[in-house]
Amino acid sequence: MPQHTDRRYEEELTRLRQHILEMGGLVERQIGDATRSLTSGDLELAEATIARDHEVNHYDVEIDDECLPLLALHQPAARDLRLITTSLKITTDLERIGDMAVNICERTIDLHDKPQTLVLDLPRMADLARRMVRESLDAFVREDADLALAVCQEDDEVDDLQQEMFEEVLPRMRQDPSLVVTGMAQLFVSKYLERIADHATNIAEMVIFMVKGKSIRHLSVPQSL
Repeated sequence: MPQHTDRRYEEELTRLRQHILEMGGLVERQIGDATRSLTSGDLELAEATIARDHEVNHYDVEIDDECLPLLALHQPAARDLRLITTSLKITTDLERIGDMAVNICERTIDLHDKPQTLVLDLPRMADLARRMVRESLDAFVREDADLALAVCQEDDEVDDLQQEMFEEVLPRMRQDPSLVVTGMAQLFVSKYLERIADHATNIAEMVIFMVKGKSIRHLSVPQSL
């Protein structure tokens, strides 16, 4: 019986990791589709991306339902305990990333039939934020604290891009009030992307805790672990 129980426990942990990966892959797709809908003005893609958000939410609930029995029935300790508690937090960040993708799609709909005068480098920022999400999940699966740390260090680049966009657009809106609607919408998108990067950083910080047993949250990002 103990061998059977241990095998089942390991299978449940493996399934938990797999479901987090599946949720992460879906969230990555949401970011990509949301950005494409914005740059192309594709309303159908924007609406499909918004409709798919319920799948992200379903994963959030399902993974919670998997973690709680693992905690209650198996009383995990040390590394397994950190894995399960980290998983609970990761899904929260992934769900919020999904919400940011929905927000981007809503701005796409708002901008429909409006002149796209301002062209910010949003795809570059989106690619970086999406890469951070992917790398943070890779770090989780591989239990790679160094990769997780690299993700944390990339967050400054996204913050700098967002600030540059703000400084670029604000003077142009002051000079030409007709740019305010599109300018504000695009600045909102840049803020959503910056928040996605923040959530990816949160995931990476939790991976470091899971692997190393130490928290770097609310601290200056170290150069090495």
